[in-house]
Order: sequence, then structure tokens, then C-alpha cells
Amino acid sequence: MYVLITYDVSTSSEGGEKRLRRVAKVCEDYGQRVQNSVFECQLDPAMLVEMKAKLLAIINDEKDSLRFYNLGKNWKPRVDHVGAKAGYDIDGPLIL
Repeated sequence: MYVLITYDVSTSSEGGEKRLRRVAKVCEDYGQRVQNSVFECQLDPAMLVEMKAKLLAIINDEKDSLRFYNLGKNWKPRVDHVGAKAGYDIDGPLIL
């Protein structure tokens, strides 16, 4: 499934900058950054549960927020990109 993950971490609170870096690192481990606090991830259900658990262990739920948008398997018609920083075709060939 294709999941869009967004987050807002309060950097003005104690430990906020550290939480922000840790949240970004977890998201980078699972997907591609498409904007500053927005990631696109191709995940199976177990990976999504694992990622959510890691993120929930990091954030302060009184000051920070996470949003998970499940775009499903047929996600391509639901994503319309305009402008710089074009993404990659996650289902396309991988060249190393």
C-alpha cells in the first residue's frame, strides 16, 4: 500500500529539535521525502504497524502531530504533482 505521512513537531518545546530529527530519520528509513515534513512510503501492513510504533514512541502527543494517509494499491491516479522535485516511480526499475 502507498502511504503519505506528514508530521508537525514542535521545535520550541524541550527536546523538540531532537524529536524532529528522529521522526525524519524513521520516515527516511521507510520512504521518500517529498516535502520538508511529508513522506511517501510503499509499505506492507506489517511495516506500517512497525513504523507507526516507532514514530509514536518518539513524538510528544501533546505538542506534535502525525498524519497517515493510506492511498492504497491504486495510488497513481490519486497523486498529481506540479512543480519542482519530481518523485520517482516506486514501481519502476531500480538501477544501482
